[in-house]
Amino acid sequence: MTIVRNTLLGLLATLPLAAGLIACSPLTAINALSSGSASKVTRGLAYGPLPRQKLDVYAPKSRTGPVPVVVFFYGGNWTSGERADYAFVGHALAARGYLAVIADYRLYPDVHYPEILQDAARAVAWAAMESSRHGGDPARLFVMGHSAGAYNAAMLALDASLLARHGMRPHDLRGWIGLAGPYDFLPIENTTTRPVFFYPDTPAASQPIHHVTADAPPALLIAPQPGQDKLVNPQRNTGGLAKALRALNRPVTEMYFGKVSHTTLVASLAGPLRMLAPTLDAVSAFIDANSAADKAAHNAGTPRDTAKPASPARPQQPARAQGAAMHAAAARADEKTPAP
Repeated sequence: MTIVRNTLLGLLATLPLAAGLIACSPLTAINALSSGSASKVTRGLAYGPLPRQKLDVYAPKSRTGPVPVVVFFYGGNWTSGERADYAFVGHALAARGYLAVIADYRLYPDVHYPEILQDAARAVAWAAMESSRHGGDPARLFVMGHSAGAYNAAMLALDASLLARHGMRPHDLRGWIGLAGPYDFLPIENTTTRPVFFYPDTPAASQPIHHVTADAPPALLIAPQPGQDKLVNPQRNTGGLAKALRALNRPVTEMYFGKVSHTTLVASLAGPLRMLAPTLDAVSAFIDANSAADKAAHNAGTPRDTAKPASPARPQQPARAQGAAMHAAAARADEKTPAP
């Protein structure tokens, strides 16, 4: 967390309006500088009986009907994190017209893998059952996360056993979004992470890369350029998972941005920091593309079109996410690299 704090504080210090805020936590400062004028927030909703099983809902104030639902999981190495710290994510998504659900989940040392993922699955099941009460369309449900939260999202989208506990399946998700996620990290090198996954007896089933199947929902994988992320290797994790998905003809888009680090990638969703990368534009384009197309077929449970394999020398586009908005987002990433 020291790396996260120092990186964000250094970045915030360059913003004219942040001078009086950087004495507090960097995420608090980002939230203070982020506009919530477009969202209606409902806080502290329980998705389970335990204190950490709560979530906040950010609904767009202006909408003409039910909107796509995005369940977001934050990072923190599965040992720290609070949903209130990521209000800027909820406001950003609500301003784009989505119902954002920011969920807490139990952390180590109170729980280990897979209990952490069981909480995440329970939060998604809540969204499927209850989001319509807040203006959401549960038929257009996405999961999203950053860092450890991206791992959570990946496992929910790929390991069918997690959602099956709630009568759901990965196909019930319209797509999933991972920001700088760890998807293939054995043997575990990070000493903080090791006990979360029972090192040295970490089960292979804990790795998202081992759960890729022909039923995987569309994926948007975003990471810093290789060399920019000092915590999670983009080539092995984002690039490796994208390659595995493409091998089974699953729709996947991978994008690499050059002006962000592991930490500032998620921070670039906030209004004051969007000059760093077009992360929100890419996320919005992906959600819109996968919300609009094949809705009737999806609801009927019929298979979706799959992406054709393409050359690994360039980022891949999902079969239904090749609209102008996605290309515009990619074009604005002036330092995006080819897939590693």
